[in-house]
Amino acid sequence: MSMKKIEKHIKENLGFPLDDLHDLPSSKATFDGGAHYRMEVPGIENVSNFETLVKESEKQKIKIHRVIGTVGGSALLDKEELKYYAQIGHDAKMETLVNPMPTRAWDTGKQYGTPEGYVSGMRVRGQHNLYLWLREVNRCIEAGIRGFLIPDEGLLYLANKLRADGLIPADVKFKVSVFAGHGNAVGAKMLEEMGADSFNPLADLSLGMFAAIRQVTNIPLDVYMSIVDSMGGNQRHVESEEIARICAPVYFKFEPGKNECDLYNSWHDDVTLNNLVKVKVRMAKISKEWCDDGETSLTFNDYTDDLAIPRP
Repeated sequence: MSMKKIEKHIKENLGFPLDDLHDLPSSKATFDGGAHYRMEVPGIENVSNFETLVKESEKQKIKIHRVIGTVGGSALLDKEELKYYAQIGHDAKMETLVNPMPTRAWDTGKQYGTPEGYVSGMRVRGQHNLYLWLREVNRCIEAGIRGFLIPDEGLLYLANKLRADGLIPADVKFKVSVFAGHGNAVGAKMLEEMGADSFNPLADLSLGMFAAIRQVTNIPLDVYMSIVDSMGGNQRHVESEEIARICAPVYFKFEPGKNECDLYNSWHDDVTLNNLVKVKVRMAKISKEWCDDGETSLTFNDYTDDLAIPRP
């Protein structure tokens, strides 16, 4: 088969670029309400962390639009805590997406935690774990949560089918986690067609790679401006203006720390996590300053009508 024919078909019929977009075109899309970028804070593991986030965002006068909570699993919260967690998100008008269950390296499987097993990815192991995930999702929905973190394409397929069939409420949103490991335009388009409402690309992508993804997708990208040391320790807030211009609509995501296992295991230290919450809010403020001081006309606002705010 002619390579020229393959290239022509990919570009003209499938609509994918053949290279990363090194000319870094500006995105023509925005969030509902006109914003180019928003702020996302992950690792809000319990009500203490959430209360700290709300207070610190008010103190720093920076809007936090989205919370990625209970990375170690919402199943670590009892019903009363879970309902109060949802109430905090509701009152603060913050989109609140949770990870329902401990996934690989935190469940009973150990392959992912071995020196070579990690290359197999943080997928859900077995049908029973899918069932347990759905049970916990049901518990979260009853508490008022309206958004979930998805680490697995099979899980996304199932969850979207259940949403389409009316068994999961239509206003529930699904965000695909960085744990799924996607980093190119074809993978991004696949996730969008499978029902993802946003997705977290790999943290080490170049601006040209982000531009290629944005060319073929409409869903928001969730881009790490800071990431734990064990996953590279990237600090990209100095690129805030360019990332907002190229990737809009985009969530700036902040996750400093040593490693995720220490931060999000069941025995985590609330004092440490609360301190990191303050660091994350400060990073969000700095990123906004980089955008404000740039030459690109970027919009950042408090519009919340399209957010998956809890409904306790």
